[in-house]
Amino acid sequence: MLPDKDGECVGGGHSPPGGEDPSVSLFREYLRVKTVHPDPDYDAALRFLDRMAEELELPMRKIEACPGRVVTIMTWEGTNPTLKSILLNSHTDVVPVYQEHWKYDAFSAFKDAEGNIFARGSQDMKCVTIQYIQAIKRLKAEGRKLMRTVHLMFVPDEEVGGHKGMETFVKHLEFQKLNIGFALDEGLANPGEAYTVFYGERNPWWITVHCPGSPGHGSRFVENTAAEKMVSFHKALLNTSECFTLGDVTTVNMTMVKGGVAYNVIPAEMDVSFDLRIPPQVNLQEFERQIKDWCKEAGDDVTYEFAQKHMNQNLTSTAENDPWWRAFAAGCDDLNLTLEKEIFPAATDSRFIRAVGIPAIGFSPMNRTPILLHDHNEYLNERVFLKGISVFERLISTLASVPAFPDEA
Repeated sequence: MLPDKDGECVGGGHSPPGGEDPSVSLFREYLRVKTVHPDPDYDAALRFLDRMAEELELPMRKIEACPGRVVTIMTWEGTNPTLKSILLNSHTDVVPVYQEHWKYDAFSAFKDAEGNIFARGSQDMKCVTIQYIQAIKRLKAEGRKLMRTVHLMFVPDEEVGGHKGMETFVKHLEFQKLNIGFALDEGLANPGEAYTVFYGERNPWWITVHCPGSPGHGSRFVENTAAEKMVSFHKALLNTSECFTLGDVTTVNMTMVKGGVAYNVIPAEMDVSFDLRIPPQVNLQEFERQIKDWCKEAGDDVTYEFAQKHMNQNLTSTAENDPWWRAFAAGCDDLNLTLEKEIFPAATDSRFIRAVGIPAIGFSPMNRTPILLHDHNEYLNERVFLKGISVFERLISTLASVPAFPDEA
């Protein structure tokens, strides 16, 4: 059965025309906005968000963090705007796709007979963007007045490191003016019944190791070659891994190798690049000293350089006596949600928020869902998506009601 132009299967067992929940329709509309790298259509996303702000009757500001990179902020002012505010953060961009590996067009937001919505960004993280918006819409429709101000922030370029997005914007005066006390950002799906919450992240280090060596003809036994040194360093690096949950272990992946000019010529130098993800409990200074030692063991002339080196290891408190965590956990308890606390295995914009001293929790309310961010055939079921709106409705209300701290009185 083939999908029609709107991504529906004709005769596919869906609700009759007009029967789809409006929140699901809005989600699918946003998924069709092609904010995909390397050329994301940010202007289309801004037009969509303009419309959302009008519907929510919220003021919206646009700040150019870097040329061509606009951060958008909608603000729902609280009854006591002098208190620290709540930030609901999401990014607008998505990673590229290999369309030949997808069942359906990755930007059609096709919905199958089981209600699974296939699209790039369905899990990462356009679902959360729409859940924030619809949760706010419900609270406003109920006539609710929240004590703390709530900011909805939509940032570009998270998927390419955030350098022209959140990393720059947290240093901007306009960010400081938001007076943020606590932030929510993206998490991951959980295949089981529980919901995963992330209170910290591993530090991404991208390094290139330069290995000079003895050249020669490919038919001879040559000692001290560049390849030998490269293999020696790689073996030492691989010994850092142990068996824990992914967020608790240092992962090492060789991602690029450069060197050689011909099959029968032993290269005079080789470069090898690694993606390292280092958990917060690791002493980063000691780890770098170990890298230096491994280079020396591989050869006196082996050197390394960083393409990316994040050193911040701030964690968000999940102690029972922490007011923000207590409010978050209480909101989840009200909905009988089981939480699993973890370190995020990759990197999100939360690391930049935590780096400036603001507690942040990564949370995407997607249980009973395989983890498919950046994967082929990324999807989210509409029932899981809709429940997530109710979850955020409760969490926003609870967090915005945290009593004033002594220094806020």
